[in-house]
Amino acid sequence: MHDSSTFTDMKAKIILVSLSLLLHAPLLWAQNVGKEVTRQQLVWYGYNSTLELSEQWAVNLEVEERRFFNPDEQHQFLTRGQVRFSLGKGWEAAAGFAYFLQSPHDPRATVNLVVPELRPHLQLDYKQPINKLRIAHRYRAERRFFRNTADGELAGGYSANYRFRYRLSLEYLLVKIGQQPLKGKLNDEIMFNAGENITNNRFDQNRIYVGLNYPVHKNVSVEAGYLKWFQQRASGQQFYDRDIIRLIISHKIDVRSKKADVAE
Repeated sequence: MHDSSTFTDMKAKIILVSLSLLLHAPLLWAQNVGKEVTRQQLVWYGYNSTLELSEQWAVNLEVEERRFFNPDEQHQFLTRGQVRFSLGKGWEAAAGFAYFLQSPHDPRATVNLVVPELRPHLQLDYKQPINKLRIAHRYRAERRFFRNTADGELAGGYSANYRFRYRLSLEYLLVKIGQQPLKGKLNDEIMFNAGENITNNRFDQNRIYVGLNYPVHKNVSVEAGYLKWFQQRASGQQFYDRDIIRLIISHKIDVRSKKADVAE
């Protein structure tokens, strides 16, 4: 008779295999039907902070630079903030806003027009801890406002569409180094577009990510990983297949602890 830990390990392996298949399926489909696929390599690095205000309320801030390499050119720069509220029983709700700067998708483009994007969003998160494994589900709805362009320059006003995202995440405690846990992460996220301007790319993109997370301080952790980003372009006949190295520093600021120290 198998114990619960063996059953949990089997479930984790099944999910890992499923996510691996999800990674390769879109690319194989595009190749099999003769689509045009552009391959690119990038590096993302950023800083995330979490300000814990109470047991229920928290504020998150992200700053991230995304660059091509060979040649080294900026692809995107983003800042994102959100307010999170715990609903209990593993559920959280969040509302936030992001500001993007979008450089050309071709790092060798001769016209380097940077286009701003404004992006408010609503989000629901659900986390399921199972022994050393934590499963998380993220549901996000975004309204994307793109600055209009004309003749290779920025123009007045914005055009907009919606995007709906679902991400499945697995986090597993691999080993403890000293007193600190080394965790492995695996995510798969799929996104869909909606709106009157969307005709050929209802499917937007699929991202799958594998990484390692290690705390270098009780409130600071470093995460490094690899992201496969497969995206359909507006024509519906062209795709981006991107290989990305990602490095993120996360910082947790617990205001509750500081208040307690002051009171003492």
